[in-house]
Amino acid sequence: MAESAAVEFRIDRRSGVATYLQIVQQTKQALRLGLLEPGDRLPTAREVVEATAINPNTVLKAYRELEREGLVEGRRGLGTFVTRSLGGAAADDSPLRTELAAWAARARAAGLERDDVGALFTAVLDSTFEGDQDR
Repeated sequence: MAESAAVEFRIDRRSGVATYLQIVQQTKQALRLGLLEPGDRLPTAREVVEATAINPNTVLKAYRELEREGLVEGRRGLGTFVTRSLGGAAADDSPLRTELAAWAARARAAGLERDDVGALFTAVLDSTFEGDQDR
Protein backbone atom coordinates (compact mmCIF):
# COMPACT_ATOMS: atom_id res chain seq x y z
CA MET A 1 0.00 0.00 0.00
CA ALA A 2 1.26 3.50 -0.86
CA GLU A 3 2.42 5.80 1.89
CA SER A 4 0.42 8.90 2.61
CA ALA A 5 1.79 11.78 0.56
CA ALA A 6 3.53 14.64 2.29
CA VAL A 7 0.78 17.18 1.73
CA GLU A 8 -0.47 19.27 4.61
CA PHE A 9 -3.56 21.37 4.06
CA ARG A 10 -3.52 24.92 5.42
CA ILE A 11 -6.98 26.36 5.94
CA ASP A 12 -7.39 30.14 5.94
CA ARG A 13 -10.74 30.85 7.56
CA ARG A 14 -10.46 34.55 6.65
CA SER A 15 -9.86 34.05 2.92
CA GLY A 16 -13.52 33.98 1.89
CA VAL A 17 -12.82 30.78 -0.07
CA ALA A 18 -14.90 27.77 0.96
CA THR A 19 -12.87 25.31 3.02
CA TYR A 20 -13.46 22.39 0.67
CA LEU A 21 -12.29 24.54 -2.27
CA GLN A 22 -9.09 25.40 -0.38
CA ILE A 23 -8.39 21.65 -0.10
CA VAL A 24 -9.15 21.16 -3.81
CA GLN A 25 -6.92 24.11 -4.80
CA GLN A 26 -4.05 23.01 -2.54
CA THR A 27 -4.25 19.46 -3.89
CA LYS A 28 -4.14 20.73 -7.46
CA GLN A 29 -1.17 22.95 -6.62
CA ALA A 30 0.66 19.96 -5.12
CA LEU A 31 -0.10 18.02 -8.31
CA ARG A 32 1.22 20.86 -10.48
CA LEU A 33 4.39 21.15 -8.42
CA GLY A 34 5.02 17.41 -8.49
CA LEU A 35 4.59 17.10 -4.71
CA LEU A 36 1.83 14.58 -5.40
CA GLU A 37 2.14 11.94 -8.08
CA PRO A 38 -0.07 9.12 -9.36
CA GLY A 39 -0.23 6.37 -6.76
CA ASP A 40 0.25 8.68 -3.77
CA ARG A 41 -2.38 8.43 -1.04
CA LEU A 42 -3.98 11.63 0.19
CA PRO A 43 -4.27 12.07 3.95
CA THR A 44 -7.38 10.40 5.34
CA ALA A 45 -10.31 12.59 6.33
CA ARG A 46 -9.46 11.81 9.95
CA GLU A 47 -5.84 12.96 9.48
CA VAL A 48 -7.00 16.20 7.86
CA VAL A 49 -9.56 16.80 10.62
CA GLU A 50 -6.91 16.27 13.31
CA ALA A 51 -4.52 18.69 11.59
CA THR A 52 -7.03 21.42 10.68
CA ALA A 53 -10.04 21.03 13.02
CA ILE A 54 -12.52 21.10 10.12
CA ASN A 55 -15.61 18.96 9.60
CA PRO A 56 -14.90 15.52 8.09
CA ASN A 57 -17.73 16.06 5.58
CA THR A 58 -15.82 19.08 4.25
CA VAL A 59 -12.79 16.89 3.52
CA LEU A 60 -14.98 14.25 1.89
CA LYS A 61 -16.67 16.93 -0.26
CA ALA A 62 -13.25 18.12 -1.47
CA TYR A 63 -12.13 14.57 -2.22
CA ARG A 64 -15.39 13.90 -4.13
CA GLU A 65 -14.75 17.02 -6.23
CA LEU A 66 -11.20 15.87 -6.99
CA GLU A 67 -12.58 12.45 -7.91
CA ARG A 68 -15.20 14.04 -10.17
CA GLU A 69 -12.37 15.86 -11.95
CA GLY A 70 -10.54 12.55 -12.47
CA LEU A 71 -7.55 13.47 -10.31
CA VAL A 72 -8.05 10.95 -7.50
CA GLU A 73 -9.97 7.79 -6.76
CA GLY A 74 -11.31 6.47 -3.50
CA ARG A 75 -10.58 2.84 -2.70
CA ARG A 76 -12.84 1.47 -0.02
CA GLY A 77 -10.89 0.66 3.12
CA LEU A 78 -7.60 1.89 1.65
CA GLY A 79 -7.96 5.64 1.15
CA THR A 80 -7.95 8.17 -1.64
CA PHE A 81 -5.23 7.89 -4.26
CA VAL A 82 -3.89 10.23 -6.92
CA THR A 83 -4.67 8.94 -10.41
CA ARG A 84 -3.39 11.79 -12.58
CA SER A 85 -0.67 14.39 -12.40
CA LEU A 86 -0.90 18.05 -13.33
CA GLY A 87 2.88 18.41 -13.24
CA GLY A 88 5.13 19.65 -15.96
CA ALA A 89 6.19 23.28 -16.19
CA ALA A 90 5.79 23.80 -12.43
CA ALA A 91 8.08 20.95 -11.35
CA ASP A 92 11.20 21.84 -9.34
CA ASP A 93 13.59 21.11 -12.22
CA SER A 94 11.56 22.90 -14.90
CA PRO A 95 13.34 25.64 -16.88
CA LEU A 96 10.26 27.88 -16.54
CA ARG A 97 10.31 27.53 -12.77
CA THR A 98 14.01 28.35 -12.73
CA GLU A 99 13.38 31.49 -14.81
CA LEU A 100 10.49 32.53 -12.58
CA ALA A 101 12.57 32.01 -9.44
CA ALA A 102 15.32 34.20 -10.90
CA TRP A 103 12.76 36.87 -11.80
CA ALA A 104 11.28 36.76 -8.26
CA ALA A 105 14.78 37.14 -6.80
CA ARG A 106 15.38 40.19 -9.04
CA ALA A 107 12.03 41.69 -7.99
CA ARG A 108 12.92 41.21 -4.32
CA ALA A 109 16.38 42.71 -4.86
CA ALA A 110 14.69 45.69 -6.52
CA GLY A 111 12.80 46.30 -3.28
CA LEU A 112 9.40 44.83 -4.11
CA GLU A 113 7.48 43.30 -1.22
CA ARG A 114 5.74 39.92 -1.51
CA ASP A 115 2.33 41.57 -2.01
CA ASP A 116 3.78 43.85 -4.73
CA VAL A 117 5.18 40.83 -6.58
CA GLY A 118 1.87 38.99 -6.20
CA ALA A 119 -0.10 41.95 -7.55
CA LEU A 120 2.30 42.38 -10.48
CA PHE A 121 2.27 38.68 -11.30
CA THR A 122 -1.54 38.52 -11.07
CA ALA A 123 -1.89 41.53 -13.37
CA VAL A 124 0.39 39.91 -15.94
CA LEU A 125 -1.46 36.59 -15.66
CA ASP A 126 -4.81 38.32 -16.05
CA SER A 127 -3.70 40.12 -19.21
CA THR A 128 -1.99 37.03 -20.63
CA PHE A 129 -4.92 34.69 -20.04
CA GLU A 130 -7.68 37.24 -20.68
CA GLY A 131 -10.80 35.36 -21.72
CA ASP A 132 -9.58 32.02 -20.35
CA GLN A 133 -11.85 31.78 -17.29
CA ASP A 134 -10.70 28.28 -16.32
CA ARG A 135 -6.98 29.04 -16.19
